[in-house]
Amino acid sequence: MELTDDNLLTLSEYLKHTLSPDVNVRRPAEKFLESVEINQNYPLLLLHLVDKSEINITIRIAGAVAFKNYVKRNWKVGEDSVDRIHAQDRDAIKKLIVNLMLHSPDSVQKQLSDAVSIVGKYDFPNKWPELIDQMVEKFNTGDFHVINGVLHTAHSLFKRYRYEFKSQSLWTEIKFVLDRFAKPLTDLFVATMNLMQVHANNIDALKVIYSSLVILSKVFYSLNFQDLPEFFEDNMAVWMRNFHILLNTNVPSLQSTDEEEPGVIEQLKSQVCDNIGLYAQKYDEEFQPYLPEFVTAVWNLLTSTGQQPKYDTLVSNALQFLATVADRAQYRNLFEDPTTLSNICEKVIIPNMEFRESDNELFEDNPEEYIRRDIEGSDVDTRRRAACDLVKVLSKYFEAKIMEIFGAYIQVMLQNYADKPVENWRSKDAAIYLVTSSASKAQTQKHGVTQSSELVSLPQFAMQHIEPELVKPNVNEFSVLKADAIKFIMTFRSILPREMIIGSLPQLIRHLSASNIVVHTYAACTIEKILAMKGPDNTPLVKANDLSPLTSDLLKGLFACLNTPGSEENEYVMKAIMRSFGVLQEVIVPFLADLLPKLTEKLSIVSKNPSRPNFNHYLFETFALSIKIVCKTHKVAVSSFEEALFPIFQEILQQDVLEFLPYVFQILALLLELRTTQDMPEAYLALFPCLLSSVLFERQANIHPLNRLLRAFISHGAHHIVAQDKTNGLLGVFQKLIASKANDHEGFLLLQSIIEYFAPNVLEPYMKQIFVLLFQRLSSSKTTKFVKGLIVFFAYYIIRYGSNNLVTIIDQIQSRMFGMVVERVLIADMQKVSGDIERKVTAVGMSNLLIDCPMILERPYNTYYPRLLATLVEFFELPQDQTTLSEDNIFPETEDTPGYQVGYSQLLCGKNPPKDPLEAIGDVRLHLAQGLARLSPRQLLSILDQIPEPNANHLRGYLQTVGITVA
Repeated sequence: MELTDDNLLTLSEYLKHTLSPDVNVRRPAEKFLESVEINQNYPLLLLHLVDKSEINITIRIAGAVAFKNYVKRNWKVGEDSVDRIHAQDRDAIKKLIVNLMLHSPDSVQKQLSDAVSIVGKYDFPNKWPELIDQMVEKFNTGDFHVINGVLHTAHSLFKRYRYEFKSQSLWTEIKFVLDRFAKPLTDLFVATMNLMQVHANNIDALKVIYSSLVILSKVFYSLNFQDLPEFFEDNMAVWMRNFHILLNTNVPSLQSTDEEEPGVIEQLKSQVCDNIGLYAQKYDEEFQPYLPEFVTAVWNLLTSTGQQPKYDTLVSNALQFLATVADRAQYRNLFEDPTTLSNICEKVIIPNMEFRESDNELFEDNPEEYIRRDIEGSDVDTRRRAACDLVKVLSKYFEAKIMEIFGAYIQVMLQNYADKPVENWRSKDAAIYLVTSSASKAQTQKHGVTQSSELVSLPQFAMQHIEPELVKPNVNEFSVLKADAIKFIMTFRSILPREMIIGSLPQLIRHLSASNIVVHTYAACTIEKILAMKGPDNTPLVKANDLSPLTSDLLKGLFACLNTPGSEENEYVMKAIMRSFGVLQEVIVPFLADLLPKLTEKLSIVSKNPSRPNFNHYLFETFALSIKIVCKTHKVAVSSFEEALFPIFQEILQQDVLEFLPYVFQILALLLELRTTQDMPEAYLALFPCLLSSVLFERQANIHPLNRLLRAFISHGAHHIVAQDKTNGLLGVFQKLIASKANDHEGFLLLQSIIEYFAPNVLEPYMKQIFVLLFQRLSSSKTTKFVKGLIVFFAYYIIRYGSNNLVTIIDQIQSRMFGMVVERVLIADMQKVSGDIERKVTAVGMSNLLIDCPMILERPYNTYYPRLLATLVEFFELPQDQTTLSEDNIFPETEDTPGYQVGYSQLLCGKNPPKDPLEAIGDVRLHLAQGLARLSPRQLLSILDQIPEPNANHLRGYLQTVGITVA
């Protein structure tokens, strides 16, 4: 693609179409851009387009987003992948992007800054050392638009230091950055603080200056996170003195007039609280001289800050700072005075636990966000969560005193509610929250609270104050309290008595009919978590017979939720449906005639625009579960499921709905595997050629499920594949997989199925080439995983075609090569083979090689016989070898990218247990002994004399079990 005006115009038109709400306009444009992105100059065209001020800003932003996503997808080159970015383009991008980003409008600058940080993640500092100097150089421009652009980039580049694991390469990189960046950053910080005074009366200048201070403080946090750098320790007074000034600074003209969104002052103070919290937590010894004045400043801040949502993050960070300080032994004396504790409870904790009007608006108008914060644990920035954390720390050290103070408040709150429920329902809400936070001592995501305070009787509180809310006839009255009561059951499900938990199920089911989304979502979530609970004997707490009387109401309630506006794709409801099916098993069968059409209709709708990954996953899990439950007892029902699902699956495959393809392949494989007959319906036969398309195998998410589907095809219709003349295509897939370090195990699985089900005469023309490919890969990039797969393959080959054929085919490739294979592969690495079936196949295959192969008893291979036999005995008797080759370090990195990730998700309900191809063989030791029994006593004695004594003794034991005694 040339950098021409025509191409820029074409590109801008396609970008414009990608913004269209009409899927028929948008999807072709996206497909076109996807098809041209491998062309040289494509990324440079995008950057030139983004830089043209005469082009509509919306299209420029779309171009910047497209560029960022292009970099995100392609900059990192995977282990087995081809580099999709031309080398000249890589160099040109790094030369252009920083300056382009710095003079772009803010909305474009943000996207390009993210792109810089993605490139930096892989190239900085080793392949892009000049980046840091380019950034520092801009600090001297005095232009705060440019300076802030640099700071944003530094922030996005360095923030990964907050969560990366410690390593030598990370230390080296941070040192490289600190040596060049710490002093200029500090100088810029001091200069910017001075500008606050110079421009004290210039509101516009102050906005920019304070924005810079916010990002400077964020970069400070990232650079100090892993360890306390020497430079910052030497200059701690400079930073801390100024942080203290900033905490105590008020600029009325900069205060946000918006009640919801924090202004620049709030953002700055919030970040300063984060920074001093980091020092208090990690570097308390060095920070000790500054701590008392910060505790005073934070206390004053908390007692003077309003209840408006714009202060939420600030108050949360300030509370977290106090919690960190209170958790340190040397500062505990600051809190132990009863008057101080009372003041903290009264003036800080209780006001920040109150359910505000803004919380109520969120509860009513944005239930999804409310739920995300409240039960998914993403409420780290909320006042309630931070106040709760402070309560937990104080309860840990001053439990009796805290409980005494709170107990009095809780009684007053509950009495206020009892006196005037309509006016004072918020008092009960706060009381429930206070009990929850003060009583919880330890909890897990899986079990809820697992340890609680002995000073609070939770069953008694539940009986007196929780159950009465749930039994009220109107499920839509006092919705917040209904949600609180349900959440209380969910939180303390591992603590409350079993009969109370199971007894709550009818009430929870009743609340599925609540019109409020939070209430019916909490009801579904709690039902699901209760059904997932295990008793002391590790069996489900709720059995099918506990649930069956409630089945009709439960299912009716859950499916009704999916028809409620706002809950059409409610992941908690879908997960509860899946869990209910799993508990009820056969009890569900009579209901499926009514429910499956509803599920297939839902699948048809969501496949048009997949946007809820969790909902979609549980939906497919429910299909897999339904298929297995029904087909376990009604094998012929496979056809009914195929009829219901095939039309939707065909639509998904035709529309290439990336998110759903791995699921569709898994369900199709499951259906095929469950077929008891070897016939293959026409719909499958028509699909098979499409499954060999190489583009499908370029998406990592498809590989495992697609390979499973191909193997299901092979097991049910090998003769159809031959008839369609697709053997070549299938072996092409094997060749692609086996060449990949990441996917070679899938290649071996495919090859094993081919060998097991294809007639020998069909494979004969290809077999030598298959071995050549395997040996080429062995010599070019040997890994433990590959060698293990290769040994198992050799064993499969021996079992299917005989040991003589293995020796012959290997020696055809190179004279006497079989000896090298025995010595360098079989003897060297047999002990590393893992997996029960894989080890059984290896044991039987290697035994057959020793007992059915005359060639290995003759020259030149007879010298290997005793060593291979000794290795096989060790394979039986010694623990598996866990060591790996050094080249094996190819774990994929997980991307910290938000949004919908199209990845492979295993359907747990869609798995089938692996099939043992050697069911007829029981004890593999006996199999070896029975084979060796066919040798003459003289041969046996000679062999036993040539192997180490411990191995020989084991072998004598095997032989004795089949009636052979060797002197």
